[in-house]
Amino acid sequence: MEATISKQGEQDEIQWKQLWSLAALYGSVVIGWIAYQRYQPKLLVQFEFTDFTFLLIAVQGIILTITPMIAGRIGDRYRFERGNRLPIISAGISFAAMIFMAVAFTLLGNPGEIFKWILPVLIVLWLMAMSIFTSPALSTIESFMPVEKLPRAMAILTIVGNLLYALEPVIVDIIDFLGAPATFITGGVVVFVSGYALKKNAAASLLKSDNKDAVANKIDSQPSQYGFILLMGIALGVATSCLFNVFPSIMDAKLADVLKGNNGGIISVGILIISALLSLPFSTLVTNYGLMRSFWISFILVLLSLAGILFLQSPLAVLLMTAIFAIGFTALSVSSLPLAIGKANYYQKVFCVGVFFAGVEGVEAIMDIFQGL
Repeated sequence: MEATISKQGEQDEIQWKQLWSLAALYGSVVIGWIAYQRYQPKLLVQFEFTDFTFLLIAVQGIILTITPMIAGRIGDRYRFERGNRLPIISAGISFAAMIFMAVAFTLLGNPGEIFKWILPVLIVLWLMAMSIFTSPALSTIESFMPVEKLPRAMAILTIVGNLLYALEPVIVDIIDFLGAPATFITGGVVVFVSGYALKKNAAASLLKSDNKDAVANKIDSQPSQYGFILLMGIALGVATSCLFNVFPSIMDAKLADVLKGNNGGIISVGILIISALLSLPFSTLVTNYGLMRSFWISFILVLLSLAGILFLQSPLAVLLMTAIFAIGFTALSVSSLPLAIGKANYYQKVFCVGVFFAGVEGVEAIMDIFQGL
């Protein structure tokens, strides 16, 4: 009896070691994206590939939209056929680390006219590698805690991601100091080490969660709500894309009397910091209020605040709408992925996480394409 109670108690607790390993891997992905966004334009200029900029943007958008779903489908297949989704995560991480290193050594070798064409190929492969493991890795979050505590886990990931993006100017300065080759070598090492830590710490939990016998005996008649899951990803994608791509220029224009100089980006950084600070308290509110209601309320707040920021002219009104956006963005970040996981059939969990991130990345891809026209 005591053993049963103890076992049940373990199932009701968050497995913090595994969660922090996942957060570290997520952090390495964020840093990798910051490095990519910093050096991709520079490398295109350095190696005279500027004519291919729009093509690369389009290819990037296609890869980031489609690959998460493909990786999710493969991840689910590994869950059932091999009893573990870790192989697809490990393969993606190893591939990404290898591409990091390949780019670094290509740059160190100062490639000539022929070998410089390796660089755009490596960039495309790197995008694929990062997409291959991100969705399956983040799908593991539901294996480390009971469903009702997923918002708290998402709060941890939100804090890590938002603080790193808020520190982007500092990270960029470090990247510039290191230089491209050292940056890509460091990125490869960081991704590999954080991936290894997740594999080591999460292996037992995932084997238990993905056990073939347990899966075979589990009945889940709930159909996956693909359309709604995609909508949730699009909702988060709209909020995130506007925060990073639209806010700085709008704030420069509408808050010129408040912000001296071109400092609209400060608002985006402030929202990220506020969101990080609010994430844990909001995770409790989301849990108590319910994921579905929290998602719809936060989505409506984001849409209304975005409309206010775009169309209102008063600096005070714009700042008020920005504060409302920060609240809605935080609640959306904490509630959307847990709700997406909850709306997925047990046998399609990883694929549905891929559908979610396809929605997130699809919005970003469309916005990048329009900006590149």
